[in-house]
Amino acid sequence: MIQDLYQQKRSLELKWEQEHINNGRYTLNMVRLDDKIRQIITEIKLEEAEIAHRQNRIENAAPQVSVAT
Repeated sequence: MIQDLYQQKRSLELKWEQEHINNGRYTLNMVRLDDKIRQIITEIKLEEAEIAHRQNRIENAAPQVSVAT
């Protein structure tokens, strides 16, 4: 899932760059692409936070070992 988001982001960045090369200026389509890129970055951050949260839960769920004396 997260790899797909990174691929989408890169694809949109390439479209943005191509639009800039073709027009030589900042266009309305580039604004839309910027918005989509920001949205995907937010999704990436959320996904990475969820992965980190799951990893923390796993590490914190380690069994407590008691040594009886």
